[in-house]
Amino acid sequence: MLIVTEAAARQVRHAAREGGAEGMPLRLAAKQREDGSIDYLMGFDDKRIEDLRVLANDIEVVIAPEYVPLLDGATMDFVEIEAGEYRFIFLNPNDETYIPPQGV
Repeated sequence: MLIVTEAAARQVRHAAREGGAEGMPLRLAAKQREDGSIDYLMGFDDKRIEDLRVLANDIEVVIAPEYVPLLDGATMDFVEIEAGEYRFIFLNPNDETYIPPQGV
């Protein structure tokens, strides 16, 4: 379903500690733009009955049913974009603009 890399899991745990959200699941949502690309939203939130619960790299992730098709098969990572600038990224085959890494 969803893969969370170790780097992303470490950063999520760090953000939860810093934000006083330890023990809360990470909520992911996704919206598809007109060009087929996907915007991602995330934050700490309580689980709702209808949510899909995923345990990925010891991170509890909850996803509302309407976002599952856009997030199915995605990988969430935390990478250095430029020197000293880190960001969460999503490698997602459901994103029409996604280009898989070479050699994979």
